[in-house]
Amino acid sequence: MSKEKTLFRPAQADEDCIRVRLDRRTIVLIKNMKKFAYWKERYPDACILDPAGTNKE
Repeated sequence: MSKEKTLFRPAQADEDCIRVRLDRRTIVLIKNMKKFAYWKERYPDACILDPAGTNKE
């Protein structure tokens, strides 16, 4: 009996999601800045790609 594979689906970007680049290949979507502190602790080079209000027309 083999173990079933776990599929990871890409997150759906809401209007209030913040895109964060962890390293040169990895981007995550977060809902609030508390989560950014969590990722910044693990990835010191993490940066915000689109600050609030820049992607709205």
